[in-house]
Amino acid sequence: MRRVFISLIMCVAAIGAMAQPQLAQQQLAANHNRSASNHYAYPYPAEQPPQLTPAPAGYEPFFINHYGRHGSRWLTKQSSYDKPVEALEILQKEGALTKQGEVLLNDLRKVAMEAQGRVGELSDVGAEQHKAIAQRMCENFPQVFSGDARIDARSTIWIRCILSMGNETAEISAFNPRARIFTDASYHDMYYTGWGYGEDTLANPQRKAIRHISDSIFNAHINASRFMGQIVNDTTAIAGRFKSAKFMEAVFDIAGSLQNHHVFDDMNLFSYFTDEEIYELWKTKNIYWYLQWANSPQGGNRMPFIERALLTNMIETADAAIADRDHHGAALRFGHETCVLPLACMLEIDNVNYSCDDLNTLHETWRNYEIFPMACNIQMVFYRNASNDILVKVLFNEHEAKLPFHTDSFPYYRWNDIKPYYQQKLKTPITWPK
Repeated sequence: MRRVFISLIMCVAAIGAMAQPQLAQQQLAANHNRSASNHYAYPYPAEQPPQLTPAPAGYEPFFINHYGRHGSRWLTKQSSYDKPVEALEILQKEGALTKQGEVLLNDLRKVAMEAQGRVGELSDVGAEQHKAIAQRMCENFPQVFSGDARIDARSTIWIRCILSMGNETAEISAFNPRARIFTDASYHDMYYTGWGYGEDTLANPQRKAIRHISDSIFNAHINASRFMGQIVNDTTAIAGRFKSAKFMEAVFDIAGSLQNHHVFDDMNLFSYFTDEEIYELWKTKNIYWYLQWANSPQGGNRMPFIERALLTNMIETADAAIADRDHHGAALRFGHETCVLPLACMLEIDNVNYSCDDLNTLHETWRNYEIFPMACNIQMVFYRNASNDILVKVLFNEHEAKLPFHTDSFPYYRWNDIKPYYQQKLKTPITWPK
């Protein structure tokens, strides 16, 4: 507990004090959409997908173990769209809105109307993302999906995940009509496919216990005076009854979400924010996500272990595929970023498992938009040779990822090195606070 308070004091006092622009600041200025954190749309095809390294001689892919987040969606609560509108309408009645404020209100009304009846649902952009991911999987690993390939696909019970699964499997079927595709979305599998079930439920008291850290950083650091000054002509109209910083954050969330819908291609709400405001708002969200779902010491380094059941399922599924020399195909799972992030920590992919006491420097190493955009995914691609020697390559959001093992042929690792390490990690005793 003492370490948590020390970290909080350091963060509130020093956050944003860097004199020189950091990488994250430069990246966000170049592309405001990245600041949307978990609402950031999957970066391909806006960017070119990474080139892949050919397999060592004699090895061919035969199986893909996959977990992917649903594609781009609408915000999950209608109130996220409606409350900013309601707040501005009150000010409008009082004659307190500037011309910019009137324009903002009009745009927010359009967005809220489009969202009616659609909250949490997959968007048109989300469907496109999963079709493209499936197309690239088939093109990159045709041996996996050829002939009588068996594709076992599982989804959480949320419609956005089910539709994401449907879009991917439809593309696989188009690539190879002979593929045997089996799909399911059931509470039966939620203990390993989704959040809010299994060991994840035990983590809730821990999350609540440390929520005050990110809340305090937000309250101490986000200044909404300039932002509000452009849309309100009478600041006394909001004094004492209007939480300006939270309103600013709500508009910021909507601004970041627009990239997930073609209907809003011509609307830019980021124009109400300066680059510095975008950067600071993003940093508070980066800290929130790190504390709540990643390998943070403030969270007792426990959060990755909520995905023990998922990792166990992936190991068992891989072993079954390896044992059957005639097997080729894929195990596809569709869920949420709150599963992808801790799973990536458990696998120790790249720097996702980073542990940091000083949250002021977190963004120098750990940036959420690189980890869990919409449709983020982990693909464990298995290769074998004539001697049944097994190699594994992990694609994280389709780039070749580093794992915590020695290899002479990166990005390829030996399954016999990987499996025992993860099995031992799964045995780590975890005590969750009550």
